[in-house]
Amino acid sequence: RGLFRWAFKSELVKDDPTVGVENPKRPKDGDGFAVWTDEDVAAYEARWPIGTKERVWLHVLLYTGLRRGDAVVLGRQHVKDGFVTIRTEKSRTGLEAMFDMRAELDATLRAGPTGDLAFIVGDSGHPLTKESFGNVFRAACNAAGVKKSAHGLRKIAAEKAAEDGLTEKELEAMFAWEGGAMASLYTKKANRKKTAKRGSEKIRNANAPHPEMDVARTQ
Repeated sequence: RGLFRWAFKSELVKDDPTVGVENPKRPKDGDGFAVWTDEDVAAYEARWPIGTKERVWLHVLLYTGLRRGDAVVLGRQHVKDGFVTIRTEKSRTGLEAMFDMRAELDATLRAGPTGDLAFIVGDSGHPLTKESFGNVFRAACNAAGVKKSAHGLRKIAAEKAAEDGLTEKELEAMFAWEGGAMASLYTKKANRKKTAKRGSEKIRNANAPHPEMDVARTQ
């Protein structure tokens, strides 16, 4: 379609045969990017200890919940009195992500290596583009035996925040969402998980031996 639009404007063809042609429907791949698990994080941290740039990469993504394009530009200029504010790459209205600097992330950044205007750096100590960062981060994940992506860390960050009880408005402020759809998705999932845990606990309690029965068995 793009080729024919260019060719038509350049008068290389008489008409554009793609006009009115709709994009084919593509099957959805489950829930999209696979969410990291606690075991994935532990495996990555075991491979990349404190003091490596790879550990910085992980913790910037994990403890900010930023998209890859925002994570690579995050730096000290975005942090004031322990609070992070950054205008997100995908924002069309100046929407900002806002959240506290987590103690775990602060400790990792202090150990470095980092840059000043960008915490995430490559081998040369210079900032990375989101494309090059995606490549080196995937290589670091593979080296740790974790077959997941950077976006999967944003999803686990959102899930944990929802499970910690953040409201939809609080999630929107933290992850720079608007419209309520994304925040509602995570709060509903967190509430279902909590409900399932309460149900499981009731089943365990209902089937637990009564103290009087234990006394009778000992007599």
